[in-house]
Amino acid sequence: MSANHGGTLFIVAAPSGAGKSTLVNALLEREPGISLSISHTTRPPRPGEQYGRHYYFVERAEFEREVAEGIFLEHAEVHGNFYGTSCKTVQELLEQGRDVLLEIDWQGAAQIRKTKPDCVSVFILPPSRTELERRLRGRGSDSEEVIERRLRNSRGEIAHAHEFDYIVVNDRFEDALDGIQAIVRAVRQRSELQCQRHEALIGELLAED
Repeated sequence: MSANHGGTLFIVAAPSGAGKSTLVNALLEREPGISLSISHTTRPPRPGEQYGRHYYFVERAEFEREVAEGIFLEHAEVHGNFYGTSCKTVQELLEQGRDVLLEIDWQGAAQIRKTKPDCVSVFILPPSRTELERRLRGRGSDSEEVIERRLRNSRGEIAHAHEFDYIVVNDRFEDALDGIQAIVRAVRQRSELQCQRHEALIGELLAED
């Protein structure tokens, strides 16, 4: 897509432990035309996470100052920590014709749908509560208190799945990844985008001899 044509904003949300980040990272490897917007968060980094690659890790006071300055396209409190998406970063990428993907929760998704109703939203479901708990415990990085809170909160999060454009169940990883990739590719073939991209071709095909 040329720089004259805006990109598409994709939103991926899920309850903690559903495998959202793993799916998103695999999708980005398959689809290099998508840019991941790095969120700001007040939660501490997990082992292996890097500033500016996974999140912008900031103190709560700094986050609150950024909220007051209006830099966020969306922001929300999730599991006791704050998360936010930079409006400037997302808008610049879209204007360059880049597709942008946001990893956010249902609250942030609801905010974005109000300001960018043409976004495409996907909700990831775990195959069962038993598997969700197994994945949360398998991380080995959260306390029992945090795990229990995430499990409790998952019910409220999943209750909003119907608000999203698409739902993908992450049971078999490859199938879930194929499903998300199919959504991305189908969106890119929408008639309004293709008419913009191939305006000259369509004009030529319609021209009388």
